[in-house]
Amino acid sequence: MRLEPVPAFDDNYLWLAHDGSRAVVVDPGDAAAVLAALQRSNLQLTAILLTHHHADHIGGVAALRERFDAIEVYAPADERIAAATRRVADGDTVELAAPALRLRVLALPGHTTSHIGYHGDGLLFCGDTLFSVGCGRLFEGTPAQMLASLDSLAALPAATTVCCAHEYTAANCAYALSVEPDNAALRERCDEVRTLRAAGLPTLPSTVARERATNPFLRVDAPDIVAWGERHGIAAAARVERFAALRRGKDQFRAPAA
Repeated sequence: MRLEPVPAFDDNYLWLAHDGSRAVVVDPGDAAAVLAALQRSNLQLTAILLTHHHADHIGGVAALRERFDAIEVYAPADERIAAATRRVADGDTVELAAPALRLRVLALPGHTTSHIGYHGDGLLFCGDTLFSVGCGRLFEGTPAQMLASLDSLAALPAATTVCCAHEYTAANCAYALSVEPDNAALRERCDEVRTLRAAGLPTLPSTVARERATNPFLRVDAPDIVAWGERHGIAAAARVERFAALRRGKDQFRAPAA
């Protein structure tokens, strides 16, 4: 299975997974970007996977269905996604013949209440729940929901390839370093990210192992982050409150001028 992050808008990645001839696309917010990528590699689109209802994730679905009218559109049970042909929920399986791909559906509420992800064959398509060194904003869900969603992703096999939907890694690194400045793995990741972005290259995909080592939102129980919480008046046992404070801190964070 080959992966291609298709850039769109300012910072989205629309993920193509393909076998050299057939492809599935995840969260195609921009049909033109997807069609151009398919044409470049001479690929036939066979399915669309959607994680949530935001326009930058579903905006290209109608145009793609016009071009590939037989394809299935897998999506959560959310009336805001009218183009769905198959509704899926936590624990369901999406099995595609070409490209050959078997994915388990994960409920990931937090960013939105109906957000889902797809995991299988060593891959994770997590939409706007998990970013490299970061996580999504809580537009509809609660901190407890988002933390539970992230805990479930952190429990996936370490080698899982993490396909996030936005190129936010550099900004996430700056915030994470402000929380956990002595984390050597984080510092190494931030150096790598600077090199990749300077060369115009994506920082994704990541892996679950890398995120466990560097992502503060997966590390709420790490000693340095517990200490960070205590400096902000949060008891060591109050992990949801600590997560909520981390997320508020990211919302308010402004990186120092270079």
